[in-house]
Amino acid sequence: MANAWKKEKPSQFHLSKTFCLLFISALLFLMFLIYLSTQSSYPSTNPTYKSDFPFYPIPPFNCQECPQSHPVIANLVEGLRYPFLYSLADLGTLPDKPHKNIVRMLKGKLFRKPDISVSVQKVLEKFRGEGRDNGVVVDVGANVGMASFAAAAMGFRILAFEPVFENLQRICDGIYLNRVGDLVTVFEAAASDRSGNITFHKLVGRLDNSAVSATGAKLAFKSNEEIALQVRSIPLDEVIPESVHVLLIKIDVQGWEYHVLKGASKLLMRKGKEAPYLIFEEDERLLQASNSSAKEIRDFLQTVGYNHCTLHGTDAHCTKSG
Repeated sequence: MANAWKKEKPSQFHLSKTFCLLFISALLFLMFLIYLSTQSSYPSTNPTYKSDFPFYPIPPFNCQECPQSHPVIANLVEGLRYPFLYSLADLGTLPDKPHKNIVRMLKGKLFRKPDISVSVQKVLEKFRGEGRDNGVVVDVGANVGMASFAAAAMGFRILAFEPVFENLQRICDGIYLNRVGDLVTVFEAAASDRSGNITFHKLVGRLDNSAVSATGAKLAFKSNEEIALQVRSIPLDEVIPESVHVLLIKIDVQGWEYHVLKGASKLLMRKGKEAPYLIFEEDERLLQASNSSAKEIRDFLQTVGYNHCTLHGTDAHCTKSG
């Protein structure tokens, strides 16, 4: 009888196993309750960047996951009807030769207005006066966003392309400072005439002069700190579908303009007022450094119907009507 009683008694191992399963189940249930309470009681404190564009073949640059630039030196620009803030990427040679806008800030002045910001706002204001404000602005070679934020300050939506990481950080600063996360979508890419990767030359100390061509990068600013890196390239035709109306394309890519325009052939072939207004840098020295020329660009634009171009400094403005 004693042996029979011992056989019917649960083993110590069986009791321990049952206890462990109950404990783990209770712990998991408790963790689930804690998770639900944090989701409902504590909304996210991070700003949300959203967009109405559902069609991206490449993911937009995520400012929330981007390391914060530092130090952040930002200010309003002077003399614009629709002012905005932007953040400096190049601070100059501190402390001996700081960026001119840092000196202006120390004197209590606003940042000097960029010429491209003036041009963009004038064109968009004209479109608005004509009732043509339902469309997007494409900013190729966005740098720190001086054209993008000029358009966003007027309420326009922007697709911006910029391959230099330090400039992307400053664009993210500007998106936050100007509260335009719902208007500005940024791509970490160089617009070109083919998809893939391309060698890009980053000029430390003058990131606005970085270029596909090493010669072009150093043409206007001599620097020993040149870094060659691989960046993503993509044609605008692969990013922007036919259903999206494009009001304006601004291109400033240090001599790579011809390749950007070639990659937007379908977009540029749109008829009449459906075709975008073009602003692009037409610097013959930079174009030649990339084995191109102003004539080659003008000849190409003629083939897609752009029959009227005027030069404003080193920027060409082209349309399909006089």
